[in-house]
This record gives sequence, C-alpha cells and structure tokens, in this order.
Amino acid sequence: MSNIDRSYDYLPGISIDCVIFGFHDSQLKILLLNFKNTDWFAVPGGFIKENENLDEAAQRILEERTGLTNIYLEQFYVFGDKNRRSNEVLKALMLAVDGKELSPDHYLMKRFLSIGYYALIDFTKATPSPDALSNTCEWYDIDTIPTLIYDHSEMVKKALSTLRFFLDEKLIGFNLLPEVFTMNDLQNLYETVLDTKLLRTNFQRKMLSLGILERLDKKMTGAANKAPYLYRFTGNS
Repeated sequence: MSNIDRSYDYLPGISIDCVIFGFHDSQLKILLLNFKNTDWFAVPGGFIKENENLDEAAQRILEERTGLTNIYLEQFYVFGDKNRRSNEVLKALMLAVDGKELSPDHYLMKRFLSIGYYALIDFTKATPSPDALSNTCEWYDIDTIPTLIYDHSEMVKKALSTLRFFLDEKLIGFNLLPEVFTMNDLQNLYETVLDTKLLRTNFQRKMLSLGILERLDKKMTGAANKAPYLYRFTGNS
C-alpha cells in the first residue's frame, strides 16, 4: 500500500499480509504498523508485482519493514471472506493518511484475497521501518497488542496457532539460537512461544526423540553447578 495510484504494477485483487513474531531473551513480540493520523493498527503487508513470484513478494515486503534478508517465511493461510474488509473504513483510512478520497471504482475498493505469511525472528536484529502510509512500525508484546483493522486479529491468532503447531518442524529454519546451545536455552524458546511451562525431563526426552539435535562432547563452561551439555542442530557441523 505504499502507492495507491500504481495499481498497474500489481496483480489485481490479491495482497500479502505478514505476521512477524519476534523472539529474544524470553520475550515474544509482534511487528505492527500504525497508520498516519489514526489509531488504527495492522500487520505489515503489500501487493504482488506483475513480475514477482509469490515468495519473492513476501520477502521484499519483509525486507522493506525489517531491513533483514533471507528471513524464513512460511505461507500459512489464505483469507478470502467476502466481508473481510470494510470499504467505509478503507475510505476513512485513506482520507486520513493520504488525503485522498477513493472513488467507488478504485481498485482498492474491490474485493481482495490476502495470502498470509508468518515468520519468527530475533527482534533485536531487525530495523523496523514504516511504509509511506504509516507513522510507526514497532514491536508490541504479544499479550498486549492493540485492536487491529479488518481481519488482522484473526490473522495473528491463526499465525500463532500455526507457529505453535509446527514449531518442532520449523525450529531449524527460524535460526533463533546460537550455533551451540543448552537444552535449557531450547526449552526457554519453547516455553516463550507456547506460553506455558514444560517439565524438563519430558521436554528433553521429546526433543532428543525428534532426531534434530546432536549432543557435543564438550559441556558449557563457567556454570555454577554441574555443567550442562551443549547441543547443535543436526546438519550444522
């Protein structure tokens, strides 16, 4: 939505919305835009250029908002309810942020499908940047996010449930842990994302059964008590 007058560059009737979760030091956050001159918030999104592949468009949108490249993105849902957007809200929004009143036949007033992508990144490595229609692009605690426009709250809920369900499979791709880590580091990540405490013995048994971890011969140095074992993901040798 960085330029509402250049619809000829984009595929009609389809957009991308990106639910970007940030993790660091036992904190889980989400990246949100605040539109200019309003108290309306949304997840970052954009359109697909005529000459772009779908995943390329998602990567471009994320790079523009976070400054990061090669983010592990996963497509998780297509939002296509015919009533998913309000044209009255859209008209008021564009008037507030761009000073333009949309005509009934403007391409933005037509029905849109949105392809949802999610990612989980280290939020300390990102440099959030607002788009042309927004005042801010900032991280918000996942438990205290403001009300979002349209069906974006549903997007966040769906993305979070998908992230939690597939966390075992996607963990390596998110690249959130150092090359070597302790089982406690890994459990901390799980507990933060899942928002629940886990029994240490059960968690360790489960993780070792997945076949994605390699235990190293050396242990963590400088530990006050018994030094814990260090692990790395298989394939990272």
